[in-house]
Parts: sequence; C-alpha cells; structure tokens
Amino acid sequence: MHGVLVAAGDPWHKPRVTHSPPELFDRNARSIRRDRTAAMPEAFLTGLIIDELLDRLTMVKRTFRSALVIGAEARLVAALSAQGISVTVADPSARRAELHGGVRIEEDRLPFAPESFDLVMAAGLLDTVADLPGALLLIRRVLKPDGLFLGCMVAAPSLPSARAAIAAADAAAGTSVARLHPQVDVASAGDLLVRAGFALSVADLDSFDLSYRGFGSLIDDLRAAAATNVLAQRHGVTRAWLAAAIDAFAARAGPDGRIAETLSLVTLTGWAPSPDQPQPAKRGSATTSLAAALAKRD
Repeated sequence: MHGVLVAAGDPWHKPRVTHSPPELFDRNARSIRRDRTAAMPEAFLTGLIIDELLDRLTMVKRTFRSALVIGAEARLVAALSAQGISVTVADPSARRAELHGGVRIEEDRLPFAPESFDLVMAAGLLDTVADLPGALLLIRRVLKPDGLFLGCMVAAPSLPSARAAIAAADAAAGTSVARLHPQVDVASAGDLLVRAGFALSVADLDSFDLSYRGFGSLIDDLRAAAATNVLAQRHGVTRAWLAAAIDAFAARAGPDGRIAETLSLVTLTGWAPSPDQPQPAKRGSATTSLAAALAKRD
C-alpha cells in the first residue's frame, strides 16, 4: 500500500490512504506514437518547432559545450553537433533514442546528474508530458549555473477549426468527451518557468496560418508528427461520427475550397540562476521618479 498517512493526535492511529491523481496522458501510447514515426522524414509540424528553436539559439551570443536535446530530431541534433557541441539525445521513444545513440527517458523523470549541461533544448513533447511543472524543475536542475533552456511546444490557441468540427460531431452523436489535448497558454507557460526556478525567463507565442483540403489531411499531419491523441482516457469513434467531423470541417472552407487552421507555438526561454547574471535593481533604489520620467516624454 502506498501513500499511507497517520493523522497527528489520532488516538485510534487509523491509516488515512491518499491516492495520486490519475495521469492525464498515457505514457505508453505516447512512446508508441513516436516509435512509429522514428524512421519517417521530418514532419511539417515538427519542422516548425525545430525552426523556432534554431532561430532562438542564433540570437544567443554564447558558446555552448554540452547540450541535452529532449526530442530526437535529426536536424536539430545535426545543427548543434555542427557547432562543436557535445550532444546527448533523450526521447520517450526507444527507437528514436537508439537512432541517435541516445537514451529513453520521460521528461519528468530525467536520470541525469545536477549541473550536467550548459544547454537543454526540448523539441515539442512538453505539451504531453505527464508532469510539466516537474519536468521543467528537473530541466533547470540538470543545467549548469547560467545554462540555457530553450523549449518549444504546441500551445493555445491551436486547431480551432478541428476543435469546432469535433465538437459538432460529438453534438450530432449526443456525446461529450475529451478528444483533443488541453493546451497551455503563454501566460501559464511563463508562470511555470518562474515556478521552476529559471532566471530571466520568457515565454512568447507565434501563430501560423495553415490551410487544408480536408479533415483527413490535417490528421495526416498530426500523425506524422506523433501528435495524435495520447490522452489516458481515449474514446473510439464510429463511421457516422467521423463522417460528421469531416462534413463539419469541410463546411468551414473558404472560396478556394480550403479550410483555414491555426497552429500556435509557445517558445520557452530560461536560464539557470547564477551570481554572474544581471540582477533586478533593489526596491527603492531608483534615482528618478516615475512622474519625472513620464514628464520627459511630453
């Protein structure tokens, strides 16, 4: 029996049993989805995430020697290796990790020693990790002081057309169940970075306007990116339900016959604390009043 507590001062010393809440995501399904795409070409949606990460890295005027890449993506690993960085690859998929000589891990169960890397990059994945706050805390711990974390993941608001079509299909079938992953918004992502102990943390959002010829094309893109449903509680669909979702999605088509869709990505940037970093000024140390500063603008 796990999680047994005894209430202080309880004369009967009766054990009180506590249970951890059920996990939102299915760890095994998540791993299998990524296994299936291990040998496939880079997915379009994954490519957007890698582009975001590499763009942010080019803005950092700093030399890195050791990096942990969470998410075994060949182009990302190759780009870091080309800079002379020693790369350790980790992924929930054993097949993906093996292709890059890496290790199979869960982001909220990182096996690395504290202060092992001066750079950690997470390509996707964090939007479906079972314990996101715990994962970010562990990422911060494996960074050396003044080490950099860059992560990018799908965030709110994403896939509004697909969500509307699925809701319409559920309404037609008289059901109401979770079929799409919940999404972290940019404000919550920023708060999580602060809670995990990152310094100089920033979360920012980029949205991409996409268009599809039909519901099936969108699902193909999600499947190629291993981004289909990995909720712990998954519900099957009937042919009638699928037909209703396809029709509802198609009904949103524009004059060109294509359906507009939006993908939003939140990019997380944070530094492991270090005494050498810029520090905020102490409260009350300003030499000019806010009123005077504003007056200068008139």
